[in-house]
Amino acid sequence: MNETMVCVVGNVATRPVYRETASGPAARFRVAVTSRYWDREKSAWADGHTNFFTVWANRQLATNTAASLSVGEPVIVQGRLRVRTETREGQQGWMSADIDAAAIGHDLTRGTTAFRRVPRPEQAAAPERPEPNWETPQENSPPADEVTARPSPEPASVT
Repeated sequence: MNETMVCVVGNVATRPVYRETASGPAARFRVAVTSRYWDREKSAWADGHTNFFTVWANRQLATNTAASLSVGEPVIVQGRLRVRTETREGQQGWMSADIDAAAIGHDLTRGTTAFRRVPRPEQAAAPERPEPNWETPQENSPPADEVTARPSPEPASVT
């Protein structure tokens, strides 16, 4: 499998557009990635060229992207790079660099975020299972019936 995997760090440039398609949810947005370099003459950081990528997200990633991202927020996008070219009659040809996203997240070097897990439908309906007893029985311990009949010890508190 010879695919070009990329990881870009930039800012959300356009509002995520969410669509329900026949193959499931899909979302797209543009991310602006500006290179920075140290300018020795000015002794300061300077902005270089800005690249724009169209990010495509599918299924649950699309739903979460549309609910989580806004224009201007710093993001990290990881996925497969696709370069598309198109020529139209009587017009100049153009190229587009797209990323089929595998993962999208906020860039925590530039701010904080709060994570909220989205429950899956099958997880919400599953009954709670009791926690198994992982303790190893001691050599002179009473039979299992007597152990379950006794109340469990209360946890110690440290002050």
